[in-house]
Amino acid sequence: MTDIPQRNYYGKALAELAADPRVVVMDADLAGSTKTSEFQKVCPERFVEVGIAEQNMIGIAAGLAASGKVVFASTFGIFATGRCWEQIRLAVAYPKLNVKICATHCGITVGEDGASHQALEDMAIMRSIPNMTVLCPADAYEAFAATKALAEYDGPAYMRMGRADFPVITDEGEPFVIGKARIMREGTDVTLIGCGQMTALCLKAADMLEADGISAEVLNISTIKPLDSAAVVASVSKTGCCVTAEEHSIIGGLGSAVAEALADSCPAPLERVGTMDTFGESGKPAELMAKYGLTAEHIADSARKSVSRK
Repeated sequence: MTDIPQRNYYGKALAELAADPRVVVMDADLAGSTKTSEFQKVCPERFVEVGIAEQNMIGIAAGLAASGKVVFASTFGIFATGRCWEQIRLAVAYPKLNVKICATHCGITVGEDGASHQALEDMAIMRSIPNMTVLCPADAYEAFAATKALAEYDGPAYMRMGRADFPVITDEGEPFVIGKARIMREGTDVTLIGCGQMTALCLKAADMLEADGISAEVLNISTIKPLDSAAVVASVSKTGCCVTAEEHSIIGGLGSAVAEALADSCPAPLERVGTMDTFGESGKPAELMAKYGLTAEHIADSARKSVSRK
């Protein structure tokens, strides 16, 4: 697998969207890191740099959207969802405005920046807000396609991306359909459901399980809200058990969304892989992933446990 940072392709998509006169891009003093600078290079007249004033960025974005613009507002995930929660809730989500909050540097692979900058609660925060769509693309190509899809989507949305290089598991140029899961691998014994880079690790775990004679189906769920409940229920009805994997707390994110869907329509054994109600710490991304159990090996072990509970 080739590894590419998602944010690079987010910036590439924004640069292409500059041809659309409706699109405005905003940033909060992190344009080089979030790659919104790629839009700024080709369309400075519709790029707004607000400085270290994230709440103001959301308020301005709401005003621009109310006047007919499609606004992409970016900063790091911890600032986008934590510092701006009230502005997002009341100025963007409540009036259903066309603001796309696209955050980079999410998850524990922010690495050496430590617990203060590792957004492990962002999907839970945004998923709880009415009218908010929540995306977590699997790789750089999907981040590109999701950005293009958001430009055509009418309403508020949040998209999370990582800092580190992610394995590429999708084909460049594939369309992105908001609200639809994708089967990455067919299987009969257990369903592995991933989002973000954890989908690639689910595919690795499926290879490990195959050596044990366990057939794993892998779902890529890049839309956390609205969840493709039909795809989840169809897969788990076939396999009889499930594992979710996310670079996020197991509370309130993908695992919680899947648990709710199964409780409603298809009760089945479920194991959740993610951070366990804890903050992160400073360290190398790969070492942190291993310490907090965000590995293909841990997914495979969780799958074996889920299968044993059927």
